[in-house]
Amino acid sequence: MRIFLITGISGSGKSVVLNVLEDAGYYCVDNLPAQFIPELAQYLSTQGYTHLAVATDIRSRETLRVVPEIVEDLKTRHAVRVLFLTANTDTLVQRYSETRRRHPLSIRQAGAINSDTLPAEPGSASLVEAIEMERELLSPLAETGHRIDTSNLRSSTLRSWIKDLLSDEQERLTLMFQSFGFKHGVPTDADMVFDVRSLPNPYYDLQLRPLTGRDQPVIDYLQSQPMVQAMAEDIRAYVEKWLPSFVADNRSYLTVAIGCTGGQHRSVYIAERLATYFRAHGTVLIRHRELPGGA
Repeated sequence: MRIFLITGISGSGKSVVLNVLEDAGYYCVDNLPAQFIPELAQYLSTQGYTHLAVATDIRSRETLRVVPEIVEDLKTRHAVRVLFLTANTDTLVQRYSETRRRHPLSIRQAGAINSDTLPAEPGSASLVEAIEMERELLSPLAETGHRIDTSNLRSSTLRSWIKDLLSDEQERLTLMFQSFGFKHGVPTDADMVFDVRSLPNPYYDLQLRPLTGRDQPVIDYLQSQPMVQAMAEDIRAYVEKWLPSFVADNRSYLTVAIGCTGGQHRSVYIAERLATYFRAHGTVLIRHRELPGGA
C-alpha cells in the first residue's frame, strides 16, 4: 500500500493536500491519532485498498512523539511518504483572521509549553503564542519528511505542487529545484540554498525587465555572461557531488533553492538549467515561487 502521512503547523494547508489526495484516489482520514495508523493500514489492505492518506497534527499531540517509530515500521511493509507543512507566523495569523477559526492550542496555557500535559484554560494563550507553542511541540517531526513552506503560496499553487509529487510513484529520491526572491524571504523547506544575487541582473535592461528566466531573450542574455555560467556550473557540481549521500541516507526528497533579489530572472534561469541537467539522473521537479502559478 502507498501511504501519505501529512502533518505540520495548523493553518498551513493540510486540508488542501488531503483534498488533492482524495481526488487522486487515496482513502483519506483527517486527525487520526498516530498509534492507529498501522491498524488502519492493515485493515484497508485486507479490504483491497492500495492508497491511504492520513493527516495527524497537534490535536493528537499525545501520540506525536511516536510518529517517527511508526513511520519506520510502516516502511517495512508499505511505501510511505511523509509531508510536513509549515508557514511563517504572519501568514498564519492572517489566515486565522480571515477564516475566524480558533487555533487548536489557543485555549491552552501559554506557560505549559514544556509540560507533558497542557491543562485547558479558555483564552489563556494568544494566537501568536499558540502558533509558537505548536512549532516547538512539532519540531521533532519537521525533519521526518518533505517540508513545504506555504507562506507565499496560493491554494491553487499548493494543489499543483502536490499533484507533481504524486506524479512520481517510484521508490527513489525526488530532486526539487526551487527559485525564489530573497526580498520575499528564504524558503524554510530548502535543504540547500544558493545565493545568485551577485550575478548580472537582467532587471536593469528595460526590455528584459518584464520577462522571466524562462523567456528566450533573458536566457540568451544570461548565457552570454561568463559569471552566470561559472556559478551555474559550480552549483551543479556541488549538488552532483553530494547527491549520493542523500540517497544513501534514504531520503525521499531533496530541495535545492536558488535565490536572487526578486526571484524572476537569474534564479529562475539557473533552476531551469539545473533541472534540465539532473533529469537524466532521476526524478526532478521544479518550482518558481515568485512566478504566477509557481511553475
